[in-house]
Amino acid sequence: MAGNYFGTDGIRGRANKFPMTAEIAMRVGMAAGLSFQRGSHRHRVVLGKDTRLSGYMIENAMVAGLCAAGMDVFLLGPIPTPAVAMLVRSLRADIGVMISASHNPYYDNGIKLFGPDGYKLSDEIEERIESMLDKDIELALADSDGLGRAKRVDGVHDRYIEFAKRTLPRSMSLSGLRIVVDCANGAAYKVAPEALWELGAEVVAINVEPNGFNINKECGSTHPAGLQKKVHEVRADIGIALDGDADRVVIVDENGAIVDGDQIMALIAESWQQSGRLAGGGVVSTVMSNLGLERFLGDMKLQLHRTKVGDRYVVEHMRAHGLNVGGEQSGHIVLSDFSTTGDGLVSALQVLACIKRQGRPVSELSKKFEPVPQLLKNVRIAGGKPLEEAPVKAAIEDARHRLGKAGRLVIRPSGTEPLIRVMAEGDDPQLVEAVVNDIVEVISETRSAA
Repeated sequence: MAGNYFGTDGIRGRANKFPMTAEIAMRVGMAAGLSFQRGSHRHRVVLGKDTRLSGYMIENAMVAGLCAAGMDVFLLGPIPTPAVAMLVRSLRADIGVMISASHNPYYDNGIKLFGPDGYKLSDEIEERIESMLDKDIELALADSDGLGRAKRVDGVHDRYIEFAKRTLPRSMSLSGLRIVVDCANGAAYKVAPEALWELGAEVVAINVEPNGFNINKECGSTHPAGLQKKVHEVRADIGIALDGDADRVVIVDENGAIVDGDQIMALIAESWQQSGRLAGGGVVSTVMSNLGLERFLGDMKLQLHRTKVGDRYVVEHMRAHGLNVGGEQSGHIVLSDFSTTGDGLVSALQVLACIKRQGRPVSELSKKFEPVPQLLKNVRIAGGKPLEEAPVKAAIEDARHRLGKAGRLVIRPSGTEPLIRVMAEGDDPQLVEAVVNDIVEVISETRSAA
């Protein structure tokens, strides 16, 4: 059954539909709980969520499964994903669970699992948990006197805020900066504005009124138009857009221009290189990052290490090769000196630190390279494996030949949606558009024929 539940970022899907049902959530709780029984001590789990309506259903189902496996559950309530990763270690828990579908709409939900070290689980551990879901798992559950307990934990927001603040030098203040923060009506709606205010900034917070349905709805890092407008309106120095679980960030400069994850990584890498903090002689990103970033780093004698898409794979490469800056173009930024996973708030604080140190506006600091023309299109599929069809293979091979060494082509199935993503980049924008359109057309024709 491998691959039927876990995708590139945990389990994700339409709430109350396979695989995002209460029954499966309960069984995931059972399987995860059993997988992390280590010794005779009382085992504990920290469990957070974002602000989706379905979070109540999934949370209670997970609690039932985890308690059935003999795990004590500490309920954190709505809190960012990186806070869960931090609290796993801080509270000496055996597992961390985050219930979230990240940047997806409210009607989706997901389950992300963290090990006791605060890192997302490896493919091998996920496969082990997955293999247990369709078996008679009940036979291995706790005895009646070994069931777990569940309780709400107070003060977790304060813990995370203090953690985030400590990633800046103690003497640094954000006073004098007017910041608009868009919390996407998601998990950071309390902690992000509070942290920025405590650091001395003048804070204008938007999309901080979650109602179960409005998470990521025309707001946050995937819909920054409202933030751009607000930055203009209040004449802010910077805008910060988080996504629903606050593990990614997009910056808006004082003119309303968007600064993506590639530019943020370039800014932080340059700053850390100059201060002697950058480790490993490079940065880790995915195949989706712009060629301009690779060229910018190359000019500094730094290497861009590319992985397959998914911040989990970025982190694995960082750990294996001793690098401390990584991320994705979409805004997942991983700074391993501080965090074990993407952290939108902490990444934004590093950008703010650069602003304070250099005393220059965001628009000057953040334009580190001119992006190579890049085009990404999605093709929705109903099933099958169109990338294995001969016409599609031929079209891809032709496109690679046309782009040559001056461009790149990345084609992959989405790990979270029924889509084929087609991306090309190169110095000739017309050629890039032509090869993407040609491949999309062939995939569409193949899909229709099937």
